[in-house]
Amino acid sequence: MSNGVQERLLESDIEEVGDLKRRVWDESKRIWRVALPGILARVASFGTIVVTQSFVGHISNLDLAGYALVQTLGVRFVNGILLGMSSATETLCGQAFGAGQHHMLGIYLQRSWIVDFITLTILLPFFIFATSIFKLLGEEDSIASSAGYISLWFIPFCYNFVFSLTIQMYLQAQLKNMVIAWLSISQMAIHVPLSWLFVYKLNWGIDGAMAALCISSWYLVFGEFIYIFGGRCPNTWKGFTKAAFKDLWPVVKLSISSGVMVCLELWYNAVLVLLAGYMKNAEVSISAFSICLNINGWEFMISLGFLGAACVRVANELGKGDAKATKFSIKVLLSTSVIIGLFFWILCLAFGNKIGYLFTTDKEVADTVSDLSLLLAFSMLLNSVYPVLSGVAVGAGLQSTVAIVNLCCFYVIGIPIGALLGYLTNLQVKGIWIGMICGVITQSLTLCFLTWRTNWDEQVAKASERLGKFYLKSSEESNHSFIHV
Repeated sequence: MSNGVQERLLESDIEEVGDLKRRVWDESKRIWRVALPGILARVASFGTIVVTQSFVGHISNLDLAGYALVQTLGVRFVNGILLGMSSATETLCGQAFGAGQHHMLGIYLQRSWIVDFITLTILLPFFIFATSIFKLLGEEDSIASSAGYISLWFIPFCYNFVFSLTIQMYLQAQLKNMVIAWLSISQMAIHVPLSWLFVYKLNWGIDGAMAALCISSWYLVFGEFIYIFGGRCPNTWKGFTKAAFKDLWPVVKLSISSGVMVCLELWYNAVLVLLAGYMKNAEVSISAFSICLNINGWEFMISLGFLGAACVRVANELGKGDAKATKFSIKVLLSTSVIIGLFFWILCLAFGNKIGYLFTTDKEVADTVSDLSLLLAFSMLLNSVYPVLSGVAVGAGLQSTVAIVNLCCFYVIGIPIGALLGYLTNLQVKGIWIGMICGVITQSLTLCFLTWRTNWDEQVAKASERLGKFYLKSSEESNHSFIHV
Protein backbone atom coordinates (compact mmCIF):
# COMPACT_ATOMS: atom_id res chain seq x y z
CA MET A 1 0.00 0.00 0.00
CA SER A 2 1.44 3.41 -1.02
CA ASN A 3 2.31 6.09 1.53
CA GLY A 4 -0.35 8.38 0.04
CA VAL A 5 -3.13 5.83 0.59
CA GLN A 6 -1.91 5.13 4.12
CA GLU A 7 -1.92 8.85 4.91
CA ARG A 8 -5.46 9.26 3.56
CA LEU A 9 -6.68 6.28 5.64
CA LEU A 10 -4.98 7.69 8.72
CA GLU A 11 -6.57 11.11 8.13
CA SER A 12 -9.95 9.40 7.67
CA ASP A 13 -9.57 7.51 10.98
CA ILE A 14 -8.58 10.74 12.77
CA GLU A 15 -11.61 12.52 11.33
CA GLU A 16 -13.91 9.68 12.43
CA VAL A 17 -12.47 9.76 15.98
CA GLY A 18 -12.83 13.54 16.05
CA ASP A 19 -16.40 13.30 14.79
CA LEU A 20 -17.24 10.66 17.43
CA LYS A 21 -15.79 12.86 20.20
CA ARG A 22 -17.85 15.81 18.97
CA ARG A 23 -21.03 13.72 18.83
CA VAL A 24 -20.41 12.32 22.33
CA TRP A 25 -19.77 15.84 23.64
CA ASP A 26 -22.92 17.24 22.02
CA GLU A 27 -25.05 14.35 23.29
CA SER A 28 -23.54 14.63 26.78
CA LYS A 29 -24.50 18.32 26.91
CA ARG A 30 -28.08 17.43 25.98
CA ILE A 31 -28.16 14.67 28.59
CA TRP A 32 -26.74 16.78 31.41
CA ARG A 33 -29.07 19.64 30.55
CA VAL A 34 -31.90 17.31 31.61
CA ALA A 35 -30.12 15.03 34.10
CA LEU A 36 -28.32 17.60 36.29
CA PRO A 37 -31.41 19.59 37.34
CA GLY A 38 -33.28 16.29 37.79
CA ILE A 39 -30.50 14.90 39.98
CA LEU A 40 -30.30 18.06 42.12
CA ALA A 41 -34.07 18.14 42.49
CA ARG A 42 -34.47 14.47 43.41
CA VAL A 43 -31.46 14.34 45.75
CA ALA A 44 -32.68 17.44 47.61
CA SER A 45 -36.34 16.30 47.75
CA PHE A 46 -35.50 12.77 48.89
CA GLY A 47 -32.99 14.33 51.27
CA THR A 48 -35.85 15.86 53.23
CA ILE A 49 -37.17 12.33 53.93
CA VAL A 50 -33.70 11.13 54.95
CA VAL A 51 -33.12 14.20 57.17
CA THR A 52 -36.49 13.60 58.83
CA GLN A 53 -35.51 9.98 59.45
CA SER A 54 -32.30 11.19 61.09
CA PHE A 55 -34.22 13.52 63.44
CA VAL A 56 -36.73 10.76 64.25
CA GLY A 57 -33.89 8.30 64.89
CA HIS A 58 -32.42 10.60 67.51
CA ILE A 59 -35.80 10.84 69.27
CA SER A 60 -36.27 7.09 69.85
CA ASN A 61 -35.44 3.71 68.26
CA LEU A 62 -39.10 2.66 68.39
CA ASP A 63 -40.22 5.71 66.39
CA LEU A 64 -37.32 5.16 64.00
CA ALA A 65 -38.61 1.65 63.31
CA GLY A 66 -42.20 2.95 62.98
CA TYR A 67 -41.11 5.73 60.61
CA ALA A 68 -39.03 3.27 58.60
CA LEU A 69 -41.97 0.90 58.29
CA VAL A 70 -44.53 3.45 57.08
CA GLN A 71 -42.07 5.39 54.89
CA THR A 72 -40.66 2.30 53.22
CA LEU A 73 -43.97 0.47 52.87
CA GLY A 74 -46.81 3.02 52.86
CA VAL A 75 -45.18 6.08 51.30
CA ARG A 76 -43.14 4.03 48.83
CA PHE A 77 -46.31 2.14 47.89
CA VAL A 78 -48.17 5.36 47.09
CA ASN A 79 -45.14 7.10 45.58
CA GLY A 80 -44.59 4.09 43.34
CA ILE A 81 -48.12 4.27 41.99
CA LEU A 82 -48.07 8.04 41.43
CA LEU A 83 -44.55 8.12 40.02
CA GLY A 84 -45.39 5.29 37.67
CA MET A 85 -48.67 6.84 36.54
CA SER A 86 -46.94 10.20 36.11
CA SER A 87 -44.37 8.61 33.79
CA ALA A 88 -47.18 8.42 31.22
CA THR A 89 -47.02 12.23 31.30
CA GLU A 90 -43.28 11.95 30.73
CA THR A 91 -43.80 9.77 27.63
CA LEU A 92 -46.54 11.94 26.10
CA CYS A 93 -44.94 15.31 26.90
CA GLY A 94 -41.52 14.23 25.64
CA GLN A 95 -42.82 12.88 22.35
CA ALA A 96 -45.20 15.84 21.84
CA PHE A 97 -42.38 18.32 22.43
CA GLY A 98 -40.13 16.47 19.97
CA ALA A 99 -42.93 16.55 17.39
CA GLY A 100 -43.56 20.29 17.93
CA GLN A 101 -47.04 19.82 19.47
CA HIS A 102 -46.22 22.24 22.30
CA HIS A 103 -49.78 23.19 23.28
CA MET A 104 -50.54 19.54 24.13
CA LEU A 105 -48.07 19.52 27.07
CA GLY A 106 -50.35 21.66 29.24
CA ILE A 107 -53.33 19.43 28.45
CA TYR A 108 -51.36 16.28 29.31
CA LEU A 109 -50.28 17.91 32.61
CA GLN A 110 -53.87 18.69 33.62
CA ARG A 111 -55.02 15.18 32.69
CA SER A 112 -52.31 13.73 34.92
CA TRP A 113 -53.45 15.90 37.85
CA ILE A 114 -57.00 14.57 37.51
CA VAL A 115 -55.92 10.92 37.28
CA ASP A 116 -53.30 11.13 40.08
CA PHE A 117 -55.53 13.06 42.51
CA ILE A 118 -58.35 10.53 42.21
CA THR A 119 -55.87 7.63 42.54
CA LEU A 120 -54.26 9.00 45.73
CA THR A 121 -57.66 9.68 47.33
CA ILE A 122 -58.65 6.05 46.71
CA LEU A 123 -55.42 4.92 48.43
CA LEU A 124 -55.92 6.95 51.65
CA PRO A 125 -57.18 3.95 53.70
CA PHE A 126 -53.63 2.55 53.62
CA PHE A 127 -52.61 5.50 55.83
CA ILE A 128 -55.78 5.88 57.88
CA PHE A 129 -55.82 2.21 58.95
CA ALA A 130 -52.03 1.70 58.94
CA THR A 131 -51.84 0.36 62.52
CA SER A 132 -54.40 -2.36 61.85
CA ILE A 133 -52.78 -3.24 58.52
CA PHE A 134 -49.30 -3.62 60.02
CA LYS A 135 -50.65 -5.71 62.91
CA LEU A 136 -52.50 -7.87 60.40
CA LEU A 137 -49.20 -8.35 58.55
CA GLY A 138 -47.66 -9.64 61.78
CA GLU A 139 -45.53 -6.66 62.84
CA GLU A 140 -44.90 -6.06 66.56
CA ASP A 141 -47.74 -4.10 68.23
CA SER A 142 -45.50 -1.28 69.50
CA ILE A 143 -43.91 -0.72 66.07
CA ALA A 144 -47.29 -0.94 64.32
CA SER A 145 -48.82 1.65 66.70
CA SER A 146 -45.94 4.08 66.16
CA ALA A 147 -46.15 3.58 62.38
CA GLY A 148 -49.92 4.14 62.45
CA TYR A 149 -49.56 7.52 64.16
CA ILE A 150 -46.75 8.66 61.84
CA SER A 151 -48.69 7.52 58.76
CA LEU A 152 -51.43 10.11 59.46
CA TRP A 153 -48.78 12.82 59.15
CA PHE A 154 -47.77 11.42 55.77
CA ILE A 155 -51.23 12.07 54.24
CA PRO A 156 -50.69 15.83 53.56
CA PHE A 157 -47.13 15.05 52.53
CA CYS A 158 -48.21 12.51 49.89
CA TYR A 159 -50.65 14.91 48.20
CA ASN A 160 -47.67 16.99 47.07
CA PHE A 161 -46.71 14.07 44.79
CA VAL A 162 -49.82 14.67 42.64
CA PHE A 163 -48.36 18.00 41.51
CA SER A 164 -44.59 17.85 42.09
CA LEU A 165 -44.00 14.63 40.14
CA THR A 166 -46.10 15.60 37.13
CA ILE A 167 -44.85 19.21 36.94
CA GLN A 168 -41.26 17.99 37.02
CA MET A 169 -41.93 15.73 34.03
CA TYR A 170 -43.81 18.51 32.21
CA LEU A 171 -40.94 20.99 32.65
CA GLN A 172 -38.30 18.34 32.00
CA ALA A 173 -39.77 17.52 28.58
CA GLN A 174 -39.27 21.15 27.48
CA LEU A 175 -35.81 21.46 29.10
CA LYS A 176 -37.00 23.93 31.76
CA ASN A 177 -36.40 21.84 34.85
CA MET A 178 -33.53 23.92 36.28
CA VAL A 179 -36.15 25.89 38.23
CA ILE A 180 -37.12 22.65 40.02
CA ALA A 181 -33.48 22.11 40.99
CA TRP A 182 -33.28 25.56 42.60
CA LEU A 183 -36.63 25.14 44.33
CA SER A 184 -35.59 21.71 45.67
CA ILE A 185 -32.26 23.01 46.94
CA SER A 186 -34.02 25.87 48.74
CA GLN A 187 -36.55 23.33 50.05
CA MET A 188 -33.69 21.36 51.62
CA ALA A 189 -32.16 24.56 52.98
CA ILE A 190 -35.46 25.39 54.69
CA HIS A 191 -36.18 21.86 55.89
CA VAL A 192 -33.06 21.31 58.02
CA PRO A 193 -33.34 24.42 60.25
CA LEU A 194 -37.13 24.05 60.38
CA SER A 195 -36.75 20.45 61.65
CA TRP A 196 -34.18 21.57 64.21
CA LEU A 197 -36.48 24.37 65.40
CA PHE A 198 -39.56 22.15 65.74
CA VAL A 199 -37.83 19.10 67.24
CA TYR A 200 -35.19 20.56 69.56
CA LYS A 201 -36.09 24.19 70.33
CA LEU A 202 -39.88 23.79 70.54
CA ASN A 203 -39.68 20.15 71.76
CA TRP A 204 -42.45 18.97 69.45
CA GLY A 205 -40.79 15.57 68.93
CA ILE A 206 -42.29 13.39 66.19
CA ASP A 207 -44.98 15.97 65.45
CA GLY A 208 -42.32 18.61 64.83
CA ALA A 209 -40.27 16.42 62.52
CA MET A 210 -43.31 15.47 60.42
CA ALA A 211 -44.70 19.05 60.35
CA ALA A 212 -41.39 20.29 58.97
CA LEU A 213 -41.52 17.59 56.27
CA CYS A 214 -45.04 18.61 55.19
CA ILE A 215 -44.25 22.34 55.10
CA SER A 216 -41.06 21.95 53.05
CA SER A 217 -42.71 19.56 50.56
CA TRP A 218 -45.55 22.00 49.79
CA TYR A 219 -43.08 24.88 49.53
CA LEU A 220 -41.76 23.12 46.40
CA VAL A 221 -45.25 22.71 44.89
CA PHE A 222 -46.26 26.36 45.40
CA GLY A 223 -42.97 27.47 43.85
CA GLU A 224 -43.74 25.36 40.77
CA PHE A 225 -47.26 26.82 40.53
CA ILE A 226 -45.88 30.38 40.61
CA TYR A 227 -43.41 29.52 37.83
CA ILE A 228 -45.99 27.97 35.49
CA PHE A 229 -48.97 30.23 36.17
CA GLY A 230 -46.69 33.29 36.10
CA GLY A 231 -46.19 32.94 32.36
CA ARG A 232 -42.80 31.20 32.18
CA CYS A 233 -44.20 28.46 29.91
CA PRO A 234 -46.17 30.52 27.35
CA ASN A 235 -46.04 27.94 24.55
CA THR A 236 -47.14 24.95 26.63
CA TRP A 237 -49.41 26.41 29.35
CA LYS A 238 -52.49 28.16 27.93
CA GLY A 239 -54.53 28.02 31.13
CA PHE A 240 -57.03 25.50 32.49
CA THR A 241 -59.13 23.89 29.80
CA LYS A 242 -62.11 21.53 29.50
CA ALA A 243 -60.03 19.56 26.97
CA ALA A 244 -58.20 18.02 29.96
CA PHE A 245 -61.33 15.94 30.66
CA LYS A 246 -61.43 14.53 27.11
CA ASP A 247 -59.84 11.19 26.16
CA LEU A 248 -58.98 10.39 29.79
CA TRP A 249 -59.38 6.62 29.37
CA PRO A 250 -56.41 6.15 26.95
CA VAL A 251 -54.30 8.22 29.37
CA VAL A 252 -55.49 6.06 32.28
CA LYS A 253 -54.52 2.87 30.42
CA LEU A 254 -51.02 4.20 29.65
CA SER A 255 -50.76 5.46 33.25
CA ILE A 256 -51.70 2.04 34.65
CA SER A 257 -49.01 0.23 32.63
CA SER A 258 -46.51 2.93 33.66
CA GLY A 259 -47.62 2.63 37.28
CA VAL A 260 -47.24 -1.13 37.36
CA MET A 261 -43.75 -0.89 35.85
CA VAL A 262 -42.42 1.58 38.43
CA CYS A 263 -44.39 0.14 41.36
CA LEU A 264 -42.91 -3.30 40.89
CA GLU A 265 -39.46 -1.71 41.23
CA LEU A 266 -40.21 0.49 44.25
CA TRP A 267 -42.35 -2.07 46.11
CA TYR A 268 -39.57 -4.62 45.76
CA ASN A 269 -37.52 -2.97 48.52
CA ALA A 270 -40.67 -2.44 50.57
CA VAL A 271 -41.50 -6.15 50.59
CA LEU A 272 -37.96 -6.92 51.75
CA VAL A 273 -38.33 -4.47 54.66
CA LEU A 274 -41.56 -6.25 55.56
CA LEU A 275 -39.65 -9.56 55.60
CA ALA A 276 -37.03 -7.95 57.86
CA GLY A 277 -39.82 -7.18 60.33
CA TYR A 278 -40.27 -10.93 60.95
CA MET A 279 -36.60 -11.44 61.88
CA LYS A 280 -35.30 -11.86 65.41
CA ASN A 281 -34.81 -8.45 67.03
CA ALA A 282 -37.15 -6.86 64.49
CA GLU A 283 -36.62 -3.30 65.73
CA VAL A 284 -32.89 -3.42 64.93
CA SER A 285 -33.44 -5.31 61.65
CA ILE A 286 -36.04 -2.85 60.31
CA SER A 287 -34.06 0.21 61.42
CA ALA A 288 -30.72 -0.94 59.97
CA PHE A 289 -32.22 -2.22 56.72
CA SER A 290 -34.25 0.96 56.28
CA ILE A 291 -31.19 3.16 56.87
CA CYS A 292 -29.29 1.25 54.17
CA LEU A 293 -32.22 1.40 51.76
CA ASN A 294 -32.63 5.13 52.32
CA ILE A 295 -28.92 5.71 51.64
CA ASN A 296 -29.28 3.53 48.56
CA GLY A 297 -32.46 5.43 47.68
CA TRP A 298 -30.68 8.77 48.03
CA GLU A 299 -28.01 7.66 45.56
CA PHE A 300 -30.81 6.22 43.43
CA MET A 301 -32.12 9.77 43.00
CA ILE A 302 -29.04 10.42 40.85
CA SER A 303 -29.98 7.41 38.76
CA LEU A 304 -33.53 8.75 38.48
CA GLY A 305 -32.03 11.93 37.03
CA PHE A 306 -30.54 9.78 34.27
CA LEU A 307 -33.83 7.90 33.99
CA GLY A 308 -35.50 11.24 33.29
CA ALA A 309 -32.77 12.21 30.82
CA ALA A 310 -33.13 8.84 29.05
CA CYS A 311 -36.88 9.32 28.81
CA VAL A 312 -36.61 12.86 27.44
CA ARG A 313 -33.83 12.12 24.95
CA VAL A 314 -35.46 8.92 23.65
CA ALA A 315 -38.93 10.48 23.52
CA ASN A 316 -37.66 13.63 21.78
CA GLU A 317 -35.71 11.70 19.14
CA LEU A 318 -38.58 9.29 18.53
CA GLY A 319 -40.93 12.28 18.23
CA LYS A 320 -38.55 13.74 15.62
CA GLY A 321 -38.42 10.38 13.83
CA ASP A 322 -34.65 9.79 14.26
CA ALA A 323 -33.98 6.15 15.25
CA LYS A 324 -30.19 6.43 14.79
CA ALA A 325 -29.92 9.35 17.21
CA THR A 326 -32.04 7.40 19.71
CA LYS A 327 -29.60 4.47 19.76
CA PHE A 328 -26.56 6.75 20.08
CA SER A 329 -28.15 8.62 23.01
CA ILE A 330 -28.79 5.33 24.86
CA LYS A 331 -25.10 4.35 24.56
CA VAL A 332 -23.86 7.70 25.93
CA LEU A 333 -26.42 7.62 28.77
CA LEU A 334 -25.41 4.15 29.94
CA SER A 335 -21.68 4.90 29.80
CA THR A 336 -22.03 8.11 31.82
CA SER A 337 -24.28 6.54 34.44
CA VAL A 338 -21.99 3.52 34.99
CA ILE A 339 -18.97 5.79 35.58
CA ILE A 340 -20.90 7.64 38.30
CA GLY A 341 -22.04 4.32 39.78
CA LEU A 342 -18.43 3.16 40.09
CA PHE A 343 -17.56 6.35 42.00
CA PHE A 344 -20.27 5.72 44.63
CA TRP A 345 -19.36 2.03 44.81
CA ILE A 346 -15.81 2.99 45.85
CA LEU A 347 -17.09 5.67 48.24
CA CYS A 348 -19.39 3.22 50.04
CA LEU A 349 -16.64 0.61 50.39
CA ALA A 350 -14.37 3.22 51.97
CA PHE A 351 -16.82 4.71 54.50
CA GLY A 352 -19.38 1.91 55.00
CA ASN A 353 -18.49 1.33 58.67
CA LYS A 354 -19.33 4.93 59.66
CA ILE A 355 -22.62 5.51 57.82
CA GLY A 356 -24.98 4.17 60.49
CA TYR A 357 -24.02 6.80 63.09
CA LEU A 358 -25.47 9.55 60.87
CA PHE A 359 -28.94 8.16 61.65
CA THR A 360 -28.72 6.64 65.12
CA THR A 361 -26.66 6.54 68.30
CA ASP A 362 -27.55 2.88 68.89
CA LYS A 363 -24.37 0.81 68.45
CA GLU A 364 -26.24 -2.38 67.54
CA VAL A 365 -28.12 -0.68 64.68
CA ALA A 366 -24.95 1.08 63.47
CA ASP A 367 -22.98 -2.20 63.52
CA THR A 368 -25.72 -3.92 61.51
CA VAL A 369 -25.57 -1.11 58.93
CA SER A 370 -21.78 -1.52 58.75
CA ASP A 371 -22.21 -5.26 58.20
CA LEU A 372 -24.53 -4.52 55.25
CA SER A 373 -22.27 -1.88 53.68
CA LEU A 374 -20.68 -4.26 51.12
CA LEU A 375 -24.11 -5.20 49.76
CA LEU A 376 -25.06 -1.52 49.83
CA ALA A 377 -22.04 -0.71 47.65
CA PHE A 378 -23.02 -3.26 44.99
CA SER A 379 -26.63 -2.06 45.06
CA MET A 380 -25.38 1.44 44.31
CA LEU A 381 -23.37 0.12 41.38
CA LEU A 382 -26.42 -1.67 39.93
CA ASN A 383 -28.41 1.57 40.32
CA SER A 384 -26.37 2.98 37.46
CA VAL A 385 -27.74 0.47 34.92
CA TYR A 386 -31.40 -0.50 35.24
CA PRO A 387 -32.93 2.97 35.87
CA VAL A 388 -31.43 4.22 32.59
CA LEU A 389 -32.89 1.25 30.72
CA SER A 390 -36.25 1.83 32.44
CA GLY A 391 -36.07 5.46 31.27
CA VAL A 392 -35.47 4.26 27.72
CA ALA A 393 -38.61 2.13 28.01
CA VAL A 394 -40.67 5.07 29.34
CA GLY A 395 -39.44 7.30 26.51
CA ALA A 396 -40.48 4.71 23.95
CA GLY A 397 -43.78 3.85 25.66
CA LEU A 398 -42.70 0.24 26.40
CA GLN A 399 -43.84 0.30 30.04
CA SER A 400 -45.99 -2.84 29.84
CA THR A 401 -43.04 -4.94 28.61
CA VAL A 402 -40.81 -3.74 31.44
CA ALA A 403 -43.63 -4.37 33.95
CA ILE A 404 -43.60 -8.06 32.98
CA VAL A 405 -39.80 -8.17 33.29
CA ASN A 406 -39.96 -6.55 36.75
CA LEU A 407 -42.65 -8.96 37.92
CA CYS A 408 -40.62 -12.03 36.92
CA CYS A 409 -37.17 -10.84 38.03
CA PHE A 410 -38.16 -9.24 41.33
CA TYR A 411 -41.07 -11.33 42.56
CA VAL A 412 -40.37 -14.74 41.01
CA ILE A 413 -36.57 -14.66 41.48
CA GLY A 414 -35.46 -11.94 43.95
CA ILE A 415 -37.96 -12.20 46.81
CA PRO A 416 -38.05 -16.04 47.00
CA ILE A 417 -34.22 -16.18 47.06
CA GLY A 418 -34.13 -13.45 49.72
CA ALA A 419 -36.74 -15.22 51.86
CA LEU A 420 -34.91 -18.55 51.61
CA LEU A 421 -31.51 -17.06 52.49
CA GLY A 422 -32.98 -14.88 55.24
CA TYR A 423 -34.99 -17.55 57.04
CA LEU A 424 -33.26 -20.84 56.27
CA THR A 425 -29.67 -19.69 56.84
CA ASN A 426 -27.88 -17.57 59.42
CA LEU A 427 -27.61 -14.64 57.00
CA GLN A 428 -30.81 -12.97 58.31
CA VAL A 429 -31.16 -9.44 56.82
CA LYS A 430 -28.05 -9.96 54.71
CA GLY A 431 -29.70 -12.94 53.05
CA ILE A 432 -32.77 -10.85 52.17
CA TRP A 433 -30.53 -8.24 50.53
CA ILE A 434 -28.60 -10.86 48.54
CA GLY A 435 -31.92 -12.02 47.13
CA MET A 436 -32.76 -8.41 46.24
CA ILE A 437 -29.48 -8.05 44.34
CA CYS A 438 -30.10 -11.31 42.46
CA GLY A 439 -33.41 -9.90 41.23
CA VAL A 440 -31.83 -6.60 40.17
CA ILE A 441 -29.00 -8.35 38.28
CA THR A 442 -31.50 -10.53 36.42
CA GLN A 443 -33.63 -7.49 35.56
CA SER A 444 -30.62 -5.46 34.36
CA LEU A 445 -29.43 -8.26 32.06
CA THR A 446 -32.94 -8.73 30.65
CA LEU A 447 -33.42 -5.01 29.98
CA CYS A 448 -29.99 -4.85 28.29
CA PHE A 449 -31.03 -7.68 25.98
CA LEU A 450 -34.43 -6.13 25.21
CA THR A 451 -32.89 -2.72 24.48
CA TRP A 452 -30.35 -4.33 22.16
CA ARG A 453 -33.06 -6.25 20.28
CA THR A 454 -35.53 -3.35 19.98
CA ASN A 455 -36.32 -2.19 16.44
CA TRP A 456 -36.07 1.59 16.87
CA ASP A 457 -37.40 2.35 13.39
CA GLU A 458 -40.55 0.53 14.42
CA GLN A 459 -40.71 2.56 17.65
CA VAL A 460 -40.52 5.78 15.61
CA ALA A 461 -43.65 4.69 13.71
CA LYS A 462 -45.45 3.78 16.97
CA ALA A 463 -44.58 7.15 18.51
CA SER A 464 -46.03 8.95 15.49
CA GLU A 465 -49.21 6.87 15.74
CA ARG A 466 -49.56 7.55 19.49
CA LEU A 467 -49.16 11.33 19.05
CA GLY A 468 -51.77 11.34 16.29
CA LYS A 469 -54.24 9.48 18.52
CA PHE A 470 -53.96 11.99 21.41
CA TYR A 471 -53.62 15.15 19.32
CA LEU A 472 -56.03 18.07 19.81
CA LYS A 473 -55.95 21.26 17.77
CA SER A 474 -54.38 24.28 19.41
CA SER A 475 -56.34 27.43 20.24
CA GLU A 476 -55.03 28.95 17.02
CA GLU A 477 -56.50 26.04 15.07
CA SER A 478 -59.83 25.82 16.85
CA ASN A 479 -62.05 27.67 19.29
CA HIS A 480 -61.04 25.85 22.52
CA SER A 481 -61.81 28.22 25.35
CA PHE A 482 -59.17 28.55 28.05
CA ILE A 483 -59.65 30.02 31.52
CA HIS A 484 -56.38 31.84 32.14
CA VAL A 485 -54.71 31.79 35.53
